[in-house]
Amino acid sequence: MNGSLRGRSLLTLTDFTPQEINLMLETSHELKRQKRIGQPHRIHEGKNIALLFEKTSTRTRSAFVVAANDLGVNPEFLGKDDIQLGKKESVKDTAIVLGRMFDGIEFRGFKHETVEQLAKFSGVPVWNGLTDKFHPTQMLADFMTMQEYFGHNLKGLKLTYVGDGRNNTANTLLLASAQMGLDFRILSPNELRPDEQLINQAHQLAATSGAKITLTDNFDDALIGTQVIYTDIWASMGEEDKLEERINLLRYYQVNRAMLDHTGNPEVKFMHCLPSFHNTETQVGQEVQEKFGLTEMEVTDEVFNSTNSIVFDEAENRLHTIKAVMALTL
Repeated sequence: MNGSLRGRSLLTLTDFTPQEINLMLETSHELKRQKRIGQPHRIHEGKNIALLFEKTSTRTRSAFVVAANDLGVNPEFLGKDDIQLGKKESVKDTAIVLGRMFDGIEFRGFKHETVEQLAKFSGVPVWNGLTDKFHPTQMLADFMTMQEYFGHNLKGLKLTYVGDGRNNTANTLLLASAQMGLDFRILSPNELRPDEQLINQAHQLAATSGAKITLTDNFDDALIGTQVIYTDIWASMGEEDKLEERINLLRYYQVNRAMLDHTGNPEVKFMHCLPSFHNTETQVGQEVQEKFGLTEMEVTDEVFNSTNSIVFDEAENRLHTIKAVMALTL
């Protein structure tokens, strides 16, 4: 296993060069191959990691647990009510204690500053499983999935993100696409554009990589010729009180068959980081139907379950990319 990333933390992908990101992706593909053929890769036998979760999760928690076990690592889940983080003990003190006991720490929660402090004071690799600003392990899975469909060189790939352009997924896609040389578009209302500081950072990265960055509410500019349409839920965890406002802003940005047809590309792929509100088969879906009369939100059920959709490939690849990050940094 390449040792060039040993001891490094993954807080945001901009902490790494494009070459280092490609190393993570190459390792992900290799570990997926080994998993598929049943080849053991318990290269970190006997190590222990802490999984800190302020926010609940399906894919992030499952991926870290399975990846750790595959690598011979013992994962210890620490939920928001299991430890004193931020309640009776500061983030700094918690980081020092956990760093003395564990070989690595995953954090999924609200404030990005928390994961930064864990990395600063723990003395062990820290991996960002999601914060209010960034979602880097998701982006690695997204890029791996796009490589499986479009080849390993993603330079110039036309990727359109539709919806809330200010959330952690959009932020990370914006910067990662700028780093890796994509033709990246955000289609959103002007009220939901990314922070200007992030836009400026993306343009600086694009000047080096050759990426093209487009932020627009013009459907033609964002959609025509695109190869991938990506969306996310309209109100993230902790933003439930903003759902009505988001519905009013985004109801015309729903990914549906008409939007896919607008691209002029019958092979356009659909991606979503999940969970998705594409029907009423969830408690939230039923509440939205009762309150707002909607049976689908950010994507229609027809598109979600269509042959254009690669969302479950994307979900599986959370495992392989997270495993690669741990394998390279522990």
